[in-house]
Amino acid sequence: MYWQTSRFRIDLHQPAVMGIVNVTPDSFSDGGSLGGVSDALAHCESLIAQGAGILDIGGESTRPGSPAVPLDVELQRVIPVVQAARSLGVPISVDTYKPEVMRAALDEGADIINDIWALRQPGAREVVAAHALCGVCLMHMHRDPQTMQQQTMTGDVVQEVGDFLLVQAQALMRLNVARDRIVLDAGIGFGKSVEQNFSLLANQNALLQRSNFPWLAGWSRKSSLGAVTGLPVNERLGASVAAALLSVQQGAQVVRVHDVRDTVAAIKVWEAMRQEQPMDQATTSTRIGKNTI
Repeated sequence: MYWQTSRFRIDLHQPAVMGIVNVTPDSFSDGGSLGGVSDALAHCESLIAQGAGILDIGGESTRPGSPAVPLDVELQRVIPVVQAARSLGVPISVDTYKPEVMRAALDEGADIINDIWALRQPGAREVVAAHALCGVCLMHMHRDPQTMQQQTMTGDVVQEVGDFLLVQAQALMRLNVARDRIVLDAGIGFGKSVEQNFSLLANQNALLQRSNFPWLAGWSRKSSLGAVTGLPVNERLGASVAAALLSVQQGAQVVRVHDVRDTVAAIKVWEAMRQEQPMDQATTSTRIGKNTI
């Protein structure tokens, strides 16, 4: 399985780690940590050195209750970083729902559009469809960032998320966007309760098989991890790595994370185990017996 993007055809036979580059003052866990283009570029280089295969640049926080960012502000935050990062040798994703930012980023060499609105803003699908090869990630979100956690989803969350994402992917393909350009994301934390988020994780493999699209999982430092561990956002490294690894085990081909080095290391351990064929019961019993004599 591959993800076709503007400059790269990403091999998804092994999990790809997408490193988060937030150029915002108010993101929920790392807002304001990158002071300008030089800081952002240094962070990009650090994430690549840690093993990130994709960089995801965002200029607007989408944490619950966050205010919308004016177009000109988002462009000023994002485009210079795209210009600086496009020569780093990895695919550049831009996390935005604004068609104007999508177009400007793609014109500057971005490879992927990662949209929490799944291209539902007027003109967004057309921007992606007009581009010859760019990749796109379509995410499910209940309501909007300002109100999504005030009243979370009801009913069968797994069925509803699956149905929604298939509808959005089909609408994009009707505009002649090839299937291999599209990746889907259940939108963990975007209008779901803690229980619903974990239900989506538990049923992720079934969703993936039903959709027949690659899957991106974004659990990094999310509040659901804090709810089950009791840990504040800056202490959720272990929980974030565990959730990313569980997502990979459930079939996710891309994980979007803050903590690249630790996630990459965990996936390497999982891959080493996966490459070994399990022994049959008789062989296992024989080996155990020999070891205990």
